[in-house]
Amino acid sequence: MNQNIQNIRISTSHTVTHMIYRELLKEYMDKFEEAKRPDIVYVTDLVACTHKFHLRHLFPELTMRFEPAAILGDLVHMGLESYLEKHGYEVEVPFEKKYKIHGREYTLKGRLDAYNKNEGIIVEIKTGRSSQNLPREHHIYQLQIYLSLLEAEKGILVYITPEKIIEYEFKRDKSINVSSLLKMLVEDTVHPKWSWECRYCPFQKICPYSLKGE
Repeated sequence: MNQNIQNIRISTSHTVTHMIYRELLKEYMDKFEEAKRPDIVYVTDLVACTHKFHLRHLFPELTMRFEPAAILGDLVHMGLESYLEKHGYEVEVPFEKKYKIHGREYTLKGRLDAYNKNEGIIVEIKTGRSSQNLPREHHIYQLQIYLSLLEAEKGILVYITPEKIIEYEFKRDKSINVSSLLKMLVEDTVHPKWSWECRYCPFQKICPYSLKGE
């Protein structure tokens, strides 16, 4: 090591980390009250374990994450969305739609990563540690729900991993029945939806349906 470098005093800091934490905490707190409402459903709820939806209303605090992988994913989203915005896409596009299940009204909410309304194209951005076994089935499912709700004709899944950037294009599957998916969620009939879900679920230790060893 260079002698001059050896003489430099190095100390640790949490300046930037604390800035990121405060920003994420603000976002979480803004959504906290909404997350407790049983009449609010997110599109991501429709592609996951139905019991997770019900546990979130009881224990919303357990959903908060402060993980480097999640932060990295957010930063990648922000970067790619800024490029897409320059090419005619709207980014972070919110939408909602009302449904009635068993006489009760539910609001289904979602947020598109990028949307070109003129061309009818929805883009979803995903990050991961590996480019194996892509595209993920639940990501396809989520994209198809978006296509159905907005009646868009084409969707693109973009994966960014340390190994590569790869994208997949899909046409809208008109057989998707959002009302049926919402009914299954409300009735809590599928738990888990995917064999790997329990490993990553924040409610794993309090869930009666948790698959041990999966």
